[in-house]
Amino acid sequence: MRTRLAPALSLALSAGCALVLFATQGRAPEPQPPAWALAIHGGAGTPPRDMPEDQKRAYLEALTAALADGRTRLEHGASALDVVEALVVRLEDDPLFNAGRGAVFNAEGRHELDAAIMDGATLGCGAVAAVTTVRHPVTLARRVMEKSGHVLLVGEGAERFADEMGVERVPNEWFSTPQRREELEKRRAEEESKRAAGAAAEHGTVGAVALDRAGHLAAATSTGGLTFKRWGRVGDVPIVGAGTYADDRTVAVSATGKGEEFIRHGVARELAALVAHAGMTPEQAAKKLVFETLKPGDGGLIALGRDGSIVLAFNTAGMFRAAADARGRFETAIW
Repeated sequence: MRTRLAPALSLALSAGCALVLFATQGRAPEPQPPAWALAIHGGAGTPPRDMPEDQKRAYLEALTAALADGRTRLEHGASALDVVEALVVRLEDDPLFNAGRGAVFNAEGRHELDAAIMDGATLGCGAVAAVTTVRHPVTLARRVMEKSGHVLLVGEGAERFADEMGVERVPNEWFSTPQRREELEKRRAEEESKRAAGAAAEHGTVGAVALDRAGHLAAATSTGGLTFKRWGRVGDVPIVGAGTYADDRTVAVSATGKGEEFIRHGVARELAALVAHAGMTPEQAAKKLVFETLKPGDGGLIALGRDGSIVLAFNTAGMFRAAADARGRFETAIW
């Protein structure tokens, strides 16, 4: 038996349906994430604003060239993992940055290199620390992720693994540049207190985060560490969750700065946790960590959300950085 609705109720329901339909039709469409996005960094620290114009131009040109390379790769469908490795390899070969060729000297006048890479799609990750003859530590880190069954290899064992994987090795002197040797000699001449106080100015780590057309995130980071480092010191870069992290469900992160502080606070993983569990955007989480958890001068990070949002956050005087996405964003900056 069908129940007849009162005329007033029938009219109200009809009006309500009309209002619902009107609201649905008039609602602005949700913004779509960009098809791809990318950010890179060349270290955070205290680059002087009065640096020579030719030096400033060299840094910006290097960042722009790397950014353009990454944009082309992502536009043509390359995976985020391949892109971050390729860009970090590129920066490892650039003597301007403290990674690969151009890495700083340790207290013994040699180079010890660290790197890490992480695939947000699988949470696969690999890292190497204190390698001395591997031309591209980030490539060896990827081999650790894909071929070793481990996450982190260090020192001589990592070098032997590089031979097994056919990763290029070079004499330790290949990483040297006149600028880094001058920095070493200056550091050797300083008193212990000045050496400790000046360490924060020596960031030069390189890193990249990417979102590809398939919606996958990846991060990679590489560094020569601190000038005059001793005792086999290793910073945050090869510590997954401290200086490097990627998870398709949240963010990809690459950090630069005082590695010990990023390790203490697990900055990269904590950023992802704030996004996942505290309902924060990547930008909100990054600002909380960089400006509230870390101390001024500790460093910075680049982060990329699953929605393509790009974050470039630092509490130092500057951070060599660049960012691009499929919507047309393309920028480089130092301060």
